[in-house]
Amino acid sequence: MRQNKEFEHDEDATKTHRALMDGVYRRQRHFYDLTRKYYLLGRDRMIAGLDVPQGGTVLELGCGTGRNLVLAARLHPQGRFFGLDISAEMLETAETAIAHEELQHKVRLAQGDATAFDAGRLFAHESFDRVFISYSLSMIPGWEKAVTAALTTLKPGGSLHIVDFGGQERLPRWFRRALRMWLAKFHVAPRDDMRDVLDSICQQEAASLSFERLYRGYAVLAVIRRHG
Repeated sequence: MRQNKEFEHDEDATKTHRALMDGVYRRQRHFYDLTRKYYLLGRDRMIAGLDVPQGGTVLELGCGTGRNLVLAARLHPQGRFFGLDISAEMLETAETAIAHEELQHKVRLAQGDATAFDAGRLFAHESFDRVFISYSLSMIPGWEKAVTAALTTLKPGGSLHIVDFGGQERLPRWFRRALRMWLAKFHVAPRDDMRDVLDSICQQEAASLSFERLYRGYAVLAVIRRHG
């Protein structure tokens, strides 16, 4: 009985977050990419470094408008790409972008919660060579579960790539304070304990972590490699 209650609570949390994201992006999705390119720094560097093997499979968690998937498919034409997002509104925009680039044969989308999803049911693929998460962990309640879920879907020898807001340690305090106040309006919260959490998860999962602070701590770039 306790397990059922916990399951229902998780389902309720997912529905609440889905509704919140749909509400936030119902209008923003139409100009999201035009505005975010100025401050979602490090995305292109992460995508360029995916090193997708020939015929490899790549999953993006929190794929949003599909902007990253389109770029990844261009840079790594040897791969097959999959995108998951909780927001139906964002997925509508992503589908349009992918169709516009005529990439329907290379990119498949599905709606789901990044913290708990069945990749086999959604994509007919149980595991992937690469998984990446771009500026989504700072918006996901229980983001640690998303990292664990991502690692669960990795093939042996695969890698998880993460880029997100950092702690802004080497930036002026006034900038850090103003940035966080502004991000909070969009339900975004930088994960200041990300490195410690990723270190802990890697120890549990027998994986290795590479962690880099970018632009004086504005952003962080992490790569977790699952041992073969």
